[in-house]
Amino acid sequence: MSDDITQITTRIWRAAGDPADAPEHLTVTGPRQVLPSVFDVTGLATASVAAATLAAAEFLAARDGTQQRPKTQRNVIVDSRAASAAFAAEALFTPVGWERPEVWDPIAGNYRASDGWIRLHTNYAYHRAAVEKVLRATNADAVAAAVTSWKATDLEAAVVEAGGCAAAMHDRDAWLASPYGAATASAPPLMVTERALPDRTNPGPAAPDAHRPGLAAAPFAGVRVLDVTRVIAGPVATMFLAAYGADVLRVDPPGFAEVAAILPVTTAGKRTTALDLRSAAGRTAFEALLATADVLVTGLRADALARLGYDDEALARRNPALIVASHDAYGWDGPWRDRRGFDSLVQMSCGIAAAGAVAGGKDRPVPLPVQALDHATGYLIAAAVGRALARRATEGGVSRIRASLIGTANLLWSLPRPTELPPRPDPASFPLIETQTAWGPARRVPLPGGIEGVTIGRLVEAGPLGRHEPAWV
Repeated sequence: MSDDITQITTRIWRAAGDPADAPEHLTVTGPRQVLPSVFDVTGLATASVAAATLAAAEFLAARDGTQQRPKTQRNVIVDSRAASAAFAAEALFTPVGWERPEVWDPIAGNYRASDGWIRLHTNYAYHRAAVEKVLRATNADAVAAAVTSWKATDLEAAVVEAGGCAAAMHDRDAWLASPYGAATASAPPLMVTERALPDRTNPGPAAPDAHRPGLAAAPFAGVRVLDVTRVIAGPVATMFLAAYGADVLRVDPPGFAEVAAILPVTTAGKRTTALDLRSAAGRTAFEALLATADVLVTGLRADALARLGYDDEALARRNPALIVASHDAYGWDGPWRDRRGFDSLVQMSCGIAAAGAVAGGKDRPVPLPVQALDHATGYLIAAAVGRALARRATEGGVSRIRASLIGTANLLWSLPRPTELPPRPDPASFPLIETQTAWGPARRVPLPGGIEGVTIGRLVEAGPLGRHEPAWV
């Protein structure tokens, strides 16, 4: 494996913690290129998984008291094929004896406008309703016909104004010349700030006797993670933490309709509850969970939690030791900081889909072969959380972590382009493992990466939202 994977891992590792650190005890195996793309998606996948796994090993060393940060006692191994498979987890998930819904709504997709291309994201009913309202069309054929009379940026603005999600395709230069692109041109993949832990504050679980029965030295055993995330990026982060022992509780509004096809993947290892944060009872229950949580992971728009009364200061008052990790689509600065967005839309906006089209000689958007911005952001968050837990246990600091899909896109843009592309891998070539879900048995991608002597386990099967009480195990 080329040393440049280690170099990418080091960049992520430093962004997640001390900029002078270098990760150690890492072995990377497998082919240098697995996923065919004009961008180094394989490198991004392998390095982000490596950083997250190294961070889990670092926290295990910190809580065992066997070795001081930044070194880890145990070796970490990551295979590029396993990491690439994890980035395609939704597509590779295979029900056994039952069917799951389609991943994409029938209207969602790329459409040719009068002056270019636009992507409409309609996987949530209210986003689809916005598109139907603007275009006065209710099926894909009618939408395609209606879009041709619009300029792409005009339709994008109209759909967003109506409460929906859309993105016109820009090349990289056009994106960086726009006020939205210029504001995020230097957005990093991670931003981590620290505050001192107040005296006499419980620093959270740091002792090996907090490990749960049934898991061999699980790094995050006893760590309580409050999960307020959606779709893929945030759920990937919390799924990783759960696989290594964390007690993860996902919170959604009552009746929230997540994209049904991804729930059998993204709820693995977690419990799920429903709370109305606009009601007194819901807020009381949520604040009780906050008060005793170690980590809060949010994937709402930039100011959404603050509008509910839970900005950084309010969270710190309720739990001074709480580590908060937040991510959004278009970054934390500029006119689009509070804009709704998804991986496929960010790829259209920032030039990734256009670059793929140019490289492939295509007159249409060519996105990445997987939802790489989502998955990489999830593993980046997991890496930052693991490192923050280690710092809290050894130094007493409390971290605020920010990530964004556009920041991850910037990281991908910064990587050298592959000179040769491998053939598209056969999905059957990726090994899957047996799993159980609330809907029935299935085969899924195993968690990529491994820590010497540590057993990965999911104590809660994947299942519907809102099925558990709002309480910790």
